[in-house]
Formats: sequence, structure tokens, C-alpha cells
Amino acid sequence: MVKKIIQRLSVPVKRKLFQVGVRKSFVPPKGRVYLGDMNRTTPFSKKFGYDRGGPVDRYYIKKFLEQESGSIRGRVLEVGENTYTRNYGGDKVTKMDVLHVDESNESATFIGDLSNAPHIPDNTFDCIVLLQTLHLIYDFKKALKTCHRILKPGGTLLVTVPGITPIDYEEWGYTWYWSFTDIAMKKIMAETFPDGTIDVINYGNVLAASAFLYGMSEKELTKEQLDAHDPNMQVTVTVKAVKKAE
Repeated sequence: MVKKIIQRLSVPVKRKLFQVGVRKSFVPPKGRVYLGDMNRTTPFSKKFGYDRGGPVDRYYIKKFLEQESGSIRGRVLEVGENTYTRNYGGDKVTKMDVLHVDESNESATFIGDLSNAPHIPDNTFDCIVLLQTLHLIYDFKKALKTCHRILKPGGTLLVTVPGITPIDYEEWGYTWYWSFTDIAMKKIMAETFPDGTIDVINYGNVLAASAFLYGMSEKELTKEQLDAHDPNMQVTVTVKAVKKAE
């Protein structure tokens, strides 16, 4: 009886029922999809949602770092800045290093390109924090080989890469080369850390991916919406790779 009543309702009313969770399995018939605010060909924000409260993908990055915060210890190298090292490493970190391509960056302790960094010594770091960087490096496999070389035996590499994502054609447009899947990262990391241990996880769902593409903020979605997992809709892929101990 309830099913028949729902079938007679208009699409907008059914959509409301969907939103409040009465019938989450409802699929609008062909030609009757109600697009609402999404009925546009431009995003709400071209700044990844920073101007609306923070990008959707940062939710997954922070979740990953919270889960792996125990690995951020000892001497830690972070690429670009040391924000995540400070926030998630805390007093477990004995020394913080920063690798940056720009020598004018005052926080950098190493200057250079991660894909060509012979000046960084072997077996130096207990942890490397490499977040949202590989897609900006054309020869990203060389960059990962550098990470493996400069990690201490038993050291940990923490990586995040974009899957479904907008592309920044302003600040990073000249060097935005790649997006990745979990399958790709598993094969790439197996080549780079052949004797180590590798854990690859993907995060996202169709709503989170759509929100990210539209430039919505993580704060505009609920925790339940963000945490729903659909491996076919990979917004962010994370990797924990541990170099073989001697």
C-alpha cells in the first residue's frame, strides 16, 4: 500500500522523501530527474570550495592522517609545508623538514624537485608526508623512488592523490598532469616498494564527487554523506607504504 502511494507522488515530493531518508532507494524515471541547484554548467566555486568552508577532498585527507598519525614520528619530511606534520605528528616528531621547489620559501630545509633530488641523503627520514603532490610531477615514479631511497629502513611514506577532481588552471595549471585510481596506485607502489608493505584505500561516493566538482565545501555535507563509500566514485586515494626494515 505504501509503495503504491509513493509511486503516485510527484517527482519533487519523492525527492523530498529521498532527502529525509524515507525512500533512499528511489530512482527518478528517465526524463524526470529534478536537478535543482545543480542545473548549471559552471561550479559554485572555482576554488575547490576553500571559499565555502574547505574542499571535500580535505575531509578524506584529514581522516587518513588521523588514522595514520602514529606513523608521523621521528624525523619527518613534508613536501611544500609542515602543517600536517605539526598537526598530526605533535611531540612524536623530533625534527621537521620541508622540501620545496622555490628557494625563497623560508620554511624549506631542502630545495628541489622530488623527482631529481640527489642532494637529499639516503636513509634519512622516519616518515615522509606527500599529500596531493604526485599529480603535479610529470615523472612521478622517479619522485616515489626518491622517497623510497631517502626513507630509513622501516620508515613510512604517507601519500594522497586525487581521483575525481576539478583541475586548477590558475596556480597549478601549468603542471597538473595526473589523476589516479586505487588500482593504479597499488601497481605503482608495488614497483617502488617491492619488499615493503603497502596499504591503499579509496574514499568517496557520487554525492561527494559531485559536490567536489561543483566546488561545494565539506561542511555542506554531513558526515554520513561523506563517509558513504562507493569504490566506483574515488575522490581521494591514500597510500601507506613502509620500507622494508633491515
